[in-house]
Amino acid sequence: MAKRKKRKNKSNGKWKIILFALLVIAVAGYYMYSGKDISGIVKNTNIERTFDYAAEKAGKITENIVSKTKEDVGPVINQIKDKIGGQTNNDTEDNSDTSSDNVIKLNLEIPVYSKSLYQKEFVLKRTGYTVSYNTFYKNPNWVAWELTREETKGGAERADRFVPDPDLPEPRVQHSDYTRSGYDRGHMAPAADMKWSKTAMKESFYMSNICPQVGNLNRGDWNDLEETCRSWAAKYGTVYISCGPIFDTKSPKRIGKNKVGIPDRFFKVVLIYNRKKPMAMGFVFDNKPRSQHLKKYMVTVDSIEKITGLDFFSKLPDNIENKIEAEIPSIL
Repeated sequence: MAKRKKRKNKSNGKWKIILFALLVIAVAGYYMYSGKDISGIVKNTNIERTFDYAAEKAGKITENIVSKTKEDVGPVINQIKDKIGGQTNNDTEDNSDTSSDNVIKLNLEIPVYSKSLYQKEFVLKRTGYTVSYNTFYKNPNWVAWELTREETKGGAERADRFVPDPDLPEPRVQHSDYTRSGYDRGHMAPAADMKWSKTAMKESFYMSNICPQVGNLNRGDWNDLEETCRSWAAKYGTVYISCGPIFDTKSPKRIGKNKVGIPDRFFKVVLIYNRKKPMAMGFVFDNKPRSQHLKKYMVTVDSIEKITGLDFFSKLPDNIENKIEAEIPSIL
């Protein structure tokens, strides 16, 4: 008890010194402002020494407060910086962006896999998604993105201009490789998920985000699932999505001058992660004309991991990941 009282008295003493210094400054300011002669006061040695002492103590106390604040707050700031995901959007002309550069991203959508799984791979981080590109098949291996409720809104107009990915080596897949091929230019990360940003919208039309899809699939059931995912994001707040092509052979049919491989199937996995009831589900589509309820395509995430060699949602606690990836939720 005595020790605590002593610290309290010491603290009170510091504040008395600061208050006295402020009082001296106020008195001096009054005399200077009123035009009165203060030479006699200033020449008073005791007052001058007291003022110097008070100013010195006040300065030290201020320095200690600032130093202590940096020590306490600094690590917290660094931890927040370490958790910031994604890249800063440098598109200063993009006034339609509704997502903040400082939003903390969990990156739950990014799959984990052995480096030996793909021989020729380029991983590219875009404004609205991440893509792993395969230069052998001229298709993405996978495309992954987080979709929030806020990102389902926005005013960015659909670009409708497919362009070669400027970050890939030549020869690059061209828009013309699909012309009169009988296949649609099928988005993996859909343009409608990117309308929150002009830059994200533009990048969704990079050919590295595109696969040859049968028109009936691209405009039908695949599109239905894209719309369903947006409705889940609006309802639950955030969904994590990863999708891509499946090649059942190393010698697929190819189209165009740049020999773009035709996938046999497509997969999509979706995670709805909240504390009450997290859910994960998988979908597999044959690259063929078909029209049926989305339930018919549903499979476990575990089964897609076996097909693709990818480990999805690995950042989740093991007990949650193991449970939800082995189930098919009743959500449709």
